[in-house]
Amino acid sequence: MKRLTVTEKLAQNKYELDDGHPHIVVHNEVCEAECKIRACLFVCPAEVYSEQNGKIVADWAGCLECGTCTVACPPQTLHWEYPRGGFGIIYRYG
Repeated sequence: MKRLTVTEKLAQNKYELDDGHPHIVVHNEVCEAECKIRACLFVCPAEVYSEQNGKIVADWAGCLECGTCTVACPPQTLHWEYPRGGFGIIYRYG
């Protein structure tokens, strides 16, 4: 039996998107004032966050809903909540 890598396991997940209702919102004004290290760019296992034109952008559709960013980022820089019922990630492997 072939042992799957973490990337291969994550590729099997399914996402039910709730278009128009992002569960992550970045407050860039607070982020720029409070966060100098931009931790979300490094700690997110799904690489949801990127920097574009000096602003942090969240591609919430690929979120694993682990909450790591809420721990790493200063308070009030993110509005993060679980997706509404029936939406979000559906883990298909372990």
